[in-house]
Amino acid sequence: MYLELKNISKSFGEKEVVKDLSLSLPKGELLCLLGASGCGKTTTLKMISGFLKTDEGQILVDGQDITTLAPEKRPVSTVFQSYALFPHMSVLENVIYGLKFRGIRKKEAREMGMEYLKIVDMEEYAGASIGEISGGQQQRVALVRSLITKPKVLLLDEPLSNLDAKLRVKMREEIREIQKKYEITMVFVTHDQEEAMVLGDQIAIMDQGKLVQIGKPEEVYLHPQNDFARDFLGISNRFTDIHGNTICCRPEELEFAAEGSVKGIVRQEEFLGFYRQYYVETMNHEHIIVRTDRNIKVEEGKEVQLRVK
Repeated sequence: MYLELKNISKSFGEKEVVKDLSLSLPKGELLCLLGASGCGKTTTLKMISGFLKTDEGQILVDGQDITTLAPEKRPVSTVFQSYALFPHMSVLENVIYGLKFRGIRKKEAREMGMEYLKIVDMEEYAGASIGEISGGQQQRVALVRSLITKPKVLLLDEPLSNLDAKLRVKMREEIREIQKKYEITMVFVTHDQEEAMVLGDQIAIMDQGKLVQIGKPEEVYLHPQNDFARDFLGISNRFTDIHGNTICCRPEELEFAAEGSVKGIVRQEEFLGFYRQYYVETMNHEHIIVRTDRNIKVEEGKEVQLRVK
């Protein structure tokens, strides 16, 4: 494996933030670290980058043990949530900043910088100041500034969280396109489930400093290993059918039927474009979410029966 975390742990005082975490990632894949705020995902990222020292365990990149190396000595680069761009420098100066520590001459660095700005269609803004470009453009600058140093592993700490919804979708598409084209090994921290599903070759779900489950998005979504993984990644229903059995399923796995295994009343209906979402209260006063084709219309207040597809 290209990136390996072996039993790493980190505590702050008496609070253990990351607990005996192990995972691995093949070269050229994108791993999404997914979890709620405070679960330890950003701390894990900082240990990989070297901004935090591990209390225990090892971190290996391409077979090299980097556990004790200083951040600047690691074959790793980070895109921060705040982008961390220099406001007094131009776009191009920001992009090539890290190259001066690698002994690259200024002329060559500027040529490289322009080539990398072309990757994200930003070459025309090379001379602009950071304050003159938009949030999405700043995100692109931060991305190529990290790429230009040609790291073996690129770390991204919730880089899209400051963007509006439409721009987030556009930027995650661009990140995925660049990642695939240049076969960059990436670790992408997010709390957004949809973002993780769209971006990740693999998803690692964390809770209270521990790895709950890791696998391909489809595998983690369809075959969660426990209640937390099922409930955290997507919406999950848990209810009792007419036979007294406990049923766990996704909203899209339910359908309205003439004869079903659970009876209830439609309390709310939402039209969400390509599907409809219904909130049903069962006769046992349990609450179920049902997703159907948008052409299926059921009135609020109607008594219904449901079955698992």
